[in-house]
Amino acid sequence: MAKVAYYPGCALEGSGGPYDHSTRAIVKKLDLQMEKLQDYNCCGAMEVKNVHPMLQTYLSSRNLAIAAEQMGYDTVMAPCNGCYHNLKKAEFELSTSEDSLKTVQDLAKKADDPVYQGNVRTVHLLEWLMEEVGPEGIKQRINKSLNGIKVANYYGCMYTRPRQIFPEKDKGPGSESTYKPHFMDDLLAAAGAENVDFPLKTACCGGAHTLSDADTSTQLVLNLLQAAEDSGAEVIATECPTCHSGLEMHQVRAEKVFGIKTNVKILYFTQLLGLALGLSPRKLGIHENISDSIDFLKQKAII
Repeated sequence: MAKVAYYPGCALEGSGGPYDHSTRAIVKKLDLQMEKLQDYNCCGAMEVKNVHPMLQTYLSSRNLAIAAEQMGYDTVMAPCNGCYHNLKKAEFELSTSEDSLKTVQDLAKKADDPVYQGNVRTVHLLEWLMEEVGPEGIKQRINKSLNGIKVANYYGCMYTRPRQIFPEKDKGPGSESTYKPHFMDDLLAAAGAENVDFPLKTACCGGAHTLSDADTSTQLVLNLLQAAEDSGAEVIATECPTCHSGLEMHQVRAEKVFGIKTNVKILYFTQLLGLALGLSPRKLGIHENISDSIDFLKQKAII
């Protein structure tokens, strides 16, 4: 199996700690191999591009160059949607614009950083698991089925947009879809979950508005929570730390500020997958989630 450079980004070593813990736990359980990216920097997130778009491109290219030129990897794995998006966007821009490529290479030389040569790709954790293990591989490793838990798989908006930066998607059977993504559905179904027909799986959670307009973020999250419950879901599975934090915090805020209560639980897909593989809730960081799902999982005889 291919070994990848693991790029946790800022969130997985902060508020997205449970995602990092559960990612590391299932990677080890599945006998996959990854090495944390050395001396990495922020991918540029959302704010840096307002200073200068090329600064965001350079920050992402530096991470890719470290993986390829210093560590000898041709693949960087990023579980965070924002990081994945920014690294892929840098890949696309630097493969289609000679001026952009020259700019980041000149900046790297001035900073005495590794110089990006274009010989590395970025994959999301979902893509890596599908490439290396796949649904059939998950089925073979199941220790305890998810027992038909009804799951709304929520991918968020940055996993599929803008479509042109993901040339490997929308290639037919076996590839991921930017219109109706299914990799998380496929993996969790293999673990015994029942995927509901969730119409807002790529809708925005309002993460970018949280600090400037909390009410807008709360309403966007409420749309997701209520649509999930209307679809019959008991759990929303996430694969983005920003989306996950937003869903959890604004679920609480919606009840406190607007008096609207929803009961759907929020878990990282890695936590659900880890339970099915026989890992303990504590090992997967489930006790660190704001959304308290322990009693629910006990009722379902998952733990």
